[in-house]
Amino acid sequence: MGPFAMPRSNKNRPHKLPSDHRAQQGGMLFLLSLVIFFLSSLLLYGLYAYWRRDDPQSQMPLPLTFLISTGCLLAISGLVHAATRTVRRQKRWQTSILLITSSIAAVLFMYVQFRSMRTMMSGSDVAEGIGRGVIGMVFVLAFLHALHVAGGIISLAIVSVRSVLGKYDHERHWPVDFAAHYWHFLDVVWLMMLATFWMTTGGFA
Repeated sequence: MGPFAMPRSNKNRPHKLPSDHRAQQGGMLFLLSLVIFFLSSLLLYGLYAYWRRDDPQSQMPLPLTFLISTGCLLAISGLVHAATRTVRRQKRWQTSILLITSSIAAVLFMYVQFRSMRTMMSGSDVAEGIGRGVIGMVFVLAFLHALHVAGGIISLAIVSVRSVLGKYDHERHWPVDFAAHYWHFLDVVWLMMLATFWMTTGGFA
């Protein structure tokens, strides 16, 4: 090729998809910040519950519906994890169905969780002002977790729509992977919270 020859056209070269590396780093840093936040909150709650261990509200039971919402949360995590497998196999519609089903289950989780918190805060001891110590802190932490679940529902709905539109394939599927990481994180945090609540209250009603 001479010095004045025109460069060859890139039209026939395969298009290389942009890397998800920066998105992955940002996502992992976001999850790390949430881990630190929830661990700090649980530590403070544990210290507070130990300090108030002789108060009457420490023996108040937790609603059994917390166990139902836990089952919903584990099911969501399993469905989204299954979606990370199907998207790698180019199974677009299976991935979309799994993600949509996960979104519906997440809404169900929110409904059961708020029913649980309403039941917990409408007890006679709370109404009389006796149970606003430890049980009030349980409500606050459960509500904070529910807020993060609400954010997860919005992002999961967006990922579901984009999956239906065919935006993901075996090469580009980081949003699906991150959705799975996020819901696994919510699983672990809630299980830790539930265990801590069980040890510092009257158990389940």
